[in-house]
Amino acid sequence: MPTDTTAAISRHEYEPYPYRLPEVDLEFDLDPAQTVVYSRLSFERLTDENLPLTLNGQDLDLESVVLDGQTLTPQQFQLHDELLTLFPTTARFTLEIVSRCRPAENSSLMGLYVSGEKLFTQCEAEGFRRITWFPDRPDVMSRYRVTLRADKKRYPLLLSNGNRLGISDLPDGRHEAVWEDPHPKPSYLFALVAGDFACREQTIQTSSGREALLQIYSDKGSEKKTEWALDCLVRSVEWDEQRFQLELDLDRFMVVAARDFNMGAMENKGLNIFNSAYVLADKDSATDTAYRAIEAVIGHEYFHNWTGNRVTCRDWFQLSLKEGLTVFRDQEFSADMLAFNLSGPEAASARAVKRIDDVSTLRISQFPEDAGPMAHPIRPESYQEIGNFYTATVYEKGAEVIRMQHTLLGEAGFQAGVDEYFRRHDGTAVTCDDFVSAMESVYIQQNPGKTLDVFRRWYSQAGTPRVNVELTYDADKKMCSITLRQRCDPVGIEKLLSPPIKKPPLHIPFAIGLLDQQGKALPIQVNGATVDTVLLELLDEQHTWEFHSIPERPVPSLLRNFSAPIIVEYDRPNSELTLLAQHDSDPLARWEAVQELATRQLLSLVGDFSAQRPPTLTSNLIDVWRRLLNDAQLSNDYKARILTPPTEKELLEKTAPMTPLEVVQASKYLRRQLGKELASEWLTTYESCASNESDYRPDPLSSGRRALRNLCLHYLMAGGHPEAEAMALAQYYGAQNMTDRMGGLSVLVHFSTSEECSQALDHFYQQWQQDPLIIDKWFALQASAPATTIDTVRALMLHPAFSLRNPNRARSLIFQFCMNNLQGIHTPAGYDFWANQVIALDQLNPEIAARLARTFDNWSRFASPNRESMQGALQRIQQHPDLSRNVAEIISKALNIQQEYK
Repeated sequence: MPTDTTAAISRHEYEPYPYRLPEVDLEFDLDPAQTVVYSRLSFERLTDENLPLTLNGQDLDLESVVLDGQTLTPQQFQLHDELLTLFPTTARFTLEIVSRCRPAENSSLMGLYVSGEKLFTQCEAEGFRRITWFPDRPDVMSRYRVTLRADKKRYPLLLSNGNRLGISDLPDGRHEAVWEDPHPKPSYLFALVAGDFACREQTIQTSSGREALLQIYSDKGSEKKTEWALDCLVRSVEWDEQRFQLELDLDRFMVVAARDFNMGAMENKGLNIFNSAYVLADKDSATDTAYRAIEAVIGHEYFHNWTGNRVTCRDWFQLSLKEGLTVFRDQEFSADMLAFNLSGPEAASARAVKRIDDVSTLRISQFPEDAGPMAHPIRPESYQEIGNFYTATVYEKGAEVIRMQHTLLGEAGFQAGVDEYFRRHDGTAVTCDDFVSAMESVYIQQNPGKTLDVFRRWYSQAGTPRVNVELTYDADKKMCSITLRQRCDPVGIEKLLSPPIKKPPLHIPFAIGLLDQQGKALPIQVNGATVDTVLLELLDEQHTWEFHSIPERPVPSLLRNFSAPIIVEYDRPNSELTLLAQHDSDPLARWEAVQELATRQLLSLVGDFSAQRPPTLTSNLIDVWRRLLNDAQLSNDYKARILTPPTEKELLEKTAPMTPLEVVQASKYLRRQLGKELASEWLTTYESCASNESDYRPDPLSSGRRALRNLCLHYLMAGGHPEAEAMALAQYYGAQNMTDRMGGLSVLVHFSTSEECSQALDHFYQQWQQDPLIIDKWFALQASAPATTIDTVRALMLHPAFSLRNPNRARSLIFQFCMNNLQGIHTPAGYDFWANQVIALDQLNPEIAARLARTFDNWSRFASPNRESMQGALQRIQQHPDLSRNVAEIISKALNIQQEYK
């Protein structure tokens, strides 16, 4: 059992770095075995006191230290663990350090590392200290000049941040490139890349008339797959200029695709490094979902150029300052791209599809996190390893907190707030409070006498709030009263406190509409205006609003557009949900009503299986599904969302205690019955959506048609339609694009055990074995199939195409099976397999291992005997020697949670 536990770092312990570092000069002699780094750092003391200078370093060999031209002896500085401490005596001084790092041995993929025959860096959050000794913290912002030297034949391309000043050949077969970034940045935004790449580029003109060069670098031979990524980058630049008036501030902007990468991408200033999965796409290799993901991630990282780079985080507790804001911006970008050239209801429907996807992601990943041992506010109060806090809470809930500010201020007000934010803080490292203060300056103008003081609690409070709704109607007065009551139960470590803490109320924007009994919108009078939707601002534990001139008892449409990341509690009959499902004008609220109807049905089925009763399906749900499928006014893309029931993971979160195998049974039964009862409608719709288009287009109309067609095929297979397997095989072999090909293969793998299915899987591998990203799909399909067992996964791990060292490959097989195959993983042997993989990954890449370790951090909410088996697996990981700090923190927090159901 590890004994060197890391003490938690508290947000309130922050102290400014006592030195400025305006200029950084770095020189690299690049070599995969040993890279020599020469750093020249110009410091300026910020205090009157002579304070020690501390620099971070990890896995480095220190060659020499020179202070103002004098070489220091080991007695003149302190080198302890991962800290180099010096004792300067002047207010200004220059420090020169020579050190070595070993990229080829760096399996963590943090710092400088090897991928294939190329060199890459990843410095966020604390990877720069693996490159050279440095004050590796985000509030130390410097201008960088970087010289890269390497063997020209092996590394013909040398890239770093900013603008290239020059390139030249050296006499020994090497060459060098000199780069300069004109904008101050923290070390986590530093990047270098060296290797042999193909390049796709385009020169654009910015809004001010400047020319800028946009470049996408990838492995040679893959350049035909970078056209979409470059198009997305061009659109991102244009969108940020038009929507936020933020212009590209460099002469060039580069994106480089890496095969080995821990995350999706990294926003290094002017030199974004991407996981190749979010760069490479063509119709034969990428699905519609992949196209949309590439667009979102390209946009996200580019938008960081301002919200994250020009204004960055003072410390890592402020991570949501840049991530929550930038996720909101990429969500809006994607929604605007989906609605491009559309208007009215069509545009609203297109934007709603994106909003539904975002809300689904929040519920699947963030709501469970908010209810588990890793629960934390979007601005955490403490951490042991910052790498563990790149979470759904910081990103997805953080984006919802930004969206609430947008909702409260409106589009024009939010834009004014962003302008004020940059006016105050451009070029600096700031806090979440600084952002809210900029927004508050506009909110106060709009609402004299009011502030965002209560709203700020969203940044410091963990857990998902619940809002109870009570509606009363006075027929004589024609008055409707709506009372909202909020609460937020203790979560995570809060459950261990005695007495339990009582959380103060939050500022919750709660959008509602009122419908009559026929489903038509009832006009609502607000401040002399008539509206269909009214925004209620709940700031207290309870508040009541009265609405007059309401002619009949209304059916409330609640939390329209999901105006706050909360759980609504309102005891309404199924008849109201049915009415909303058929008539609500708010696409998000309409989808919500359908989800609630399906959830109620699924939970009743779980109860039936628990009590070993014959399961039953209500005709009401089938009728709703039929009406929606046949509604000609709904877009295909929206139908594909609204006719998809809650996932098994979402449903599992609503059971207490959790019973995963019964949830799987209930989900299978519901899909099977819907497939059977609506077989003729599914078949008709499938045929109407068929297209043999050879000219693939990832536009919303085309992708929506494919999405609905593949959903129909899923239901036909689930329902056991006699023609379904032949249809799936025909679709697979006859597909003209990867979306239809994967749609056919996916249902075969999930619903068929025939020899034809196995042959299709083999055919897929033989066709695409040279493309790593497509083989990731091949592994993932099998890992998530219900029939897949631990023995199947072990056999796949022995496949020559599998490597645990590659994060994408590990995610496609190990993560998919452990996180998304409820039927396969939830056995004692499954938990033991998961523990073994966490331990194995931890020896290679602690950051990836820590993410896998999160799989069962809510173990105490499961029913016996699952709970005890999970606990045993967690304890075995905890007792393993040499456990990384990343994994140790996750496991420790999971095991310390109260056992609610014991």
